[in-house]
Amino acid sequence: MDDNGRSGVIPEDPSPIRREGPIRDILAGAPAWLSGGGQHADVVLSSRVRLARNIAGFNFVARSDSQERIAVLNLVRKNLTKSGIVSEDGKGSCWLDVAGLDGYSREALTERQIISRQHAKGQRIADIEGGKDPRAVIVFRPGERVSIMVNEEDHLRMHAIQPGLMLQEALAEISKVDDQIENSLEYAFSSRFGYLTACPTNVGTGLRVSVMMHLPALRILGEIEKVKRASSDMSLALRGFWGEGSEADGDFYQLSNQTTLGKSEEILLSELQGSIVPRVIEFERKAREKLLNQRRMFTEDLVYRSLGVLTHARRLTAPEAMTRLSEIRLGAALGLLQSPDTETINRLLLLVHPAHLQHATGRMLPPGERKNARATLMREMLG
Repeated sequence: MDDNGRSGVIPEDPSPIRREGPIRDILAGAPAWLSGGGQHADVVLSSRVRLARNIAGFNFVARSDSQERIAVLNLVRKNLTKSGIVSEDGKGSCWLDVAGLDGYSREALTERQIISRQHAKGQRIADIEGGKDPRAVIVFRPGERVSIMVNEEDHLRMHAIQPGLMLQEALAEISKVDDQIENSLEYAFSSRFGYLTACPTNVGTGLRVSVMMHLPALRILGEIEKVKRASSDMSLALRGFWGEGSEADGDFYQLSNQTTLGKSEEILLSELQGSIVPRVIEFERKAREKLLNQRRMFTEDLVYRSLGVLTHARRLTAPEAMTRLSEIRLGAALGLLQSPDTETINRLLLLVHPAHLQHATGRMLPPGERKNARATLMREMLG
C-alpha cells in the first residue's frame, strides 16, 4: 500500500529517476485542466467527456486473448498514424506502450487522469502475469486535453478534459477526434442500439460526461449526503477524486451520467451542464456564504490552521495534504487568502501524489520518506 492508503504500482526503489522521451516531456508541465480557468472554476475543477468505441470484427477486450489484443493495437496504431492522429515524431501526440512502462510512469499517467487505474495495472487476461496485457495510450500535447486508451474495457476510450465547466468545448474536441478515427476504422455499431460497448450502461452514444467539483462547504455543513441522494435519484453518480470506487480526497467529487442508451449526446450534455451542475454549484456557494456569514471565526481558523500545517509540517501523508489544500482552496475562493492563488493550489493537488512527488525530488522514495518529501515540497512552494 502507498501512503494514499491504496495499492499502487510504484516499486519501492530509492534509485534516481531517469526519464527520457515522452514521459519526461509530459511530466515537465502541468495539464491544462489544472490551470484554474474556465467557467465556475471556484467550484468546478474540470469537465471531462469520454467516448467508448469498439472496432468491428474483433471480440470485446474482456473476451479476447493476447494475440487479438496485439492485433487491435497494431491496427489502431497503423491507421491512426496514417491519418495523422498519432504523430510519427511524437511532438503533437505520442503513442505510449502502457505494458512496457515501469510502475512509476504508469502511476504518473494515472495521477494526471490520462489513464485509469485498471489500465495502469492491466491484469485483464488470466494467462498474462503482472501488468503485461497488450495496451496503450495516445496522449495529445501540449496540455493533455485529449487522450485515448487502447484495450482498456473497450478497444478505444477517448477522453477530452477542460478546466472549469466547459463540457460543450470538451465534447466538440473529442467529437472531432472521434470523426477522424471513424474515417479510418470501422466501429462496432447497431442500428437498433447504437455504439456497442463492453458495459451495457455505455451502449448507445458511448458517452460518459463528468465534472470534477470542489464541495468543501457542503461537506463541512453535513449536506454532501443530500447531493449524493439527489444525484442517485437523477441516475447520476457522485464518485471520488479517482472516479469509480474511490473516496472524495480533499472534498473533490466527480459527478457523471450512468447510462447513455436512449439519449442523444446533446440531451446528456444539456441535462448536466444546463441544469444539474449549476444547481450543485449554487448549493455549494450558498453553503460557503453560510460559513462566511454565520461561522466566520470557525472558517478562518480552519483555513489558516491548514495553511499553517502546510507551511510548517515536517511529515504529511497524501490524504492529509489533499484535505489541507482543499481547505486553503476554500479560503482563496472566499477571499480570506490572497496567496497562494488557485492555480498554485491546483498544481499542488497533483504534486502531493507519489509519482509526481518523486519526479519533483528526482528519485524513487519509500513510503516513509515520501511523507518527509511531501512536507518539504509544501513548505518550499507555500512558504
